[in-house]
Amino acid sequence: MREAPVILYMSGTVPKRSETFVYREIFALRELGVDVRTASVHEPTRGLDDNGPLSRMAEDTIEIYSKGVVQLLADYFAELVSHPVRTIRTIIRAKIDAFLSRDIPTPRRLKVIWQAMAGVALARRVRLMNVAHIHCHMAHVPATIGMYAASQLGITFSFTGHANDLFPNRTLLTEKLSRALWVNCISEWHRDFYKSIVDRPDHDYPIVRCGVDTRRYPVTPAPRADRLEVLGVGRLVEKKGFDVLIQAAGDLARAGGAKVRVRIAGGGEQEPSLRELVRQLPALAEVELLGDTDNDAVMDLVGQVDVFALPCRVARSGDRDGIPVVLMEAMARGRCVISGDLETIRELVRDGQTGVMIPPGDRQALVSALRDLARDRDRVDELGKAARARVEEEFDLMRNAERIVIAMRTHGVLPPEVVS
Repeated sequence: MREAPVILYMSGTVPKRSETFVYREIFALRELGVDVRTASVHEPTRGLDDNGPLSRMAEDTIEIYSKGVVQLLADYFAELVSHPVRTIRTIIRAKIDAFLSRDIPTPRRLKVIWQAMAGVALARRVRLMNVAHIHCHMAHVPATIGMYAASQLGITFSFTGHANDLFPNRTLLTEKLSRALWVNCISEWHRDFYKSIVDRPDHDYPIVRCGVDTRRYPVTPAPRADRLEVLGVGRLVEKKGFDVLIQAAGDLARAGGAKVRVRIAGGGEQEPSLRELVRQLPALAEVELLGDTDNDAVMDLVGQVDVFALPCRVARSGDRDGIPVVLMEAMARGRCVISGDLETIRELVRDGQTGVMIPPGDRQALVSALRDLARDRDRVDELGKAARARVEEEFDLMRNAERIVIAMRTHGVLPPEVVS
């Protein structure tokens, strides 16, 4: 039997509290027998568990920028000395990309050359690991560094794009779609989007959801208290639509009738303005901003509510959600969800079947949805049950890890005998 190939997984920060989908995917692949090592553009987040698997991942992860500029340059020049032709070829390609590509904003052109140098330095740091393939989560900086590191090592790369990395921070996406061995698509919408840029066969654009491990999420009954308990979780940024949720709670309090309590967990740039919105609410409105909350605490909160609400929309910058993992997690717990009606999210939440979809940014539609659910708790339970079934069917972590293994085998990265 051949020695199992090493797959290098990298992202902006590995592990990171808010990117559970990255480290859980890595653990799932390891469970299936794939030898996955990790690299992180920025310093890994330490202390996520008490000397557990995440702490070990943080310690074992190869750091790129966080090792410092001096170390990065030392590794770059060491690679230049030991592999001059390949290094010069990699940097020339990066310069051509930086100055001739139409798929890069002008302010980022010089950064691409620095990221290519970081890719060469990363190649130096992993040379003795016999890495066979690099997979990058996030299509902007991690995929740029990973693409040039793969070029330097003479190996292949692939990537998974999400949201912010494809829209406001898009960089060299055309080149990456052309050069990647394959690209994991978190939705059918993403596949169509990629094909509109670089048309490739479906097997080069496999659908691989950022799944959740349904084994970890027991279904618990909704509390059915005298008020509808509602939870929102996410970064406090425009695209999440939490301002609409806060205002909807205020409208319900003014109108009387349906009793609703809203809690929102997360931190971000909009926190000051959202707290000001809360201060302006009528006295009967129950809204609480919980601040940054770790994933375990979030899952405890999900078990205490009737409805999970994420009224997301497209931000003015063009930023939008892909398929938020926290929606999947809430659905895996058997919770009824309300979401903004974005194309990608329709693949998870089917309006009236596995949840409720409202027009993005439509405050009155959100008020109506909350009022209707507050009055019909049986409907809340029915939608929650269907939500769990939908996640098990299509968004289960191990099911999607197996899809990654199939992609690796299809493209010759994994021999058939490596994974059972």
